[in-house]
Amino acid sequence: MNCIIVDDDNFSVRIIEEFVNQTEGLALLGTFTNAIEAVNWLNNSEKEPVHLIFLDIEMPEMSGIEFLRALNVIPQVIIYSSQEKYALESYEYDVTDYLLKPVTYARFIKAVNRARERFERKENPVKQSTEIFIKNNSSLVRVKYDDILWIEALENYVVVNTFKEKYTIHFTMKSISDKMPSERFMRIHRSYIVNFSKISAIEDNSVIIRTESGNRVIPIGKSYKDKLLNDINLITK
Repeated sequence: MNCIIVDDDNFSVRIIEEFVNQTEGLALLGTFTNAIEAVNWLNNSEKEPVHLIFLDIEMPEMSGIEFLRALNVIPQVIIYSSQEKYALESYEYDVTDYLLKPVTYARFIKAVNRARERFERKENPVKQSTEIFIKNNSSLVRVKYDDILWIEALENYVVVNTFKEKYTIHFTMKSISDKMPSERFMRIHRSYIVNFSKISAIEDNSVIIRTESGNRVIPIGKSYKDKLLNDINLITK
């Protein structure tokens, strides 16, 4: 992936440059200590394509947020800052990750891997199914993935909960977990799989899913919590 660094702090620039040089698959096209110069360069259609920007949020003349607003096309962006307060606004621009200073290489490579996955999905799109057929008595019912809220284990069966219906099928949690697309569904407990997009909140050791009859609280198993937190855009050091 072609990348650039936009940061007015020379010390931070040296660290990010070193991290980029250590990371296979990253090609540094340039470093800009002036955000206005970076905007002008990025908006030039004759330059090489930029896939990823490492962006400091606090800069004179033009802040990181103002920088994003000024771009004609926004590639993937990894923001790093000494403060958390800009995170919420930055995610309005679909930033890939938000890192807090001092940035460690472990946290850096985690963000880069997330960017790499998004880049590869864009470069190599795969037509994905949006639905599944579920056996209901003697018939097969077409159920859209987007209508499924969560799946719950019930002894030797699983219950697929949708907005309006419940389907009980003879299946193990392992088997149904393998059937469901991992980018949509996540196992968060030995007895629960949730539709990632239906999670409205995470509170302590539970997720909240909004249903037509109210909120449903689903527990998070200890062995699943780290993966759940790793897969969401979480502000963390």
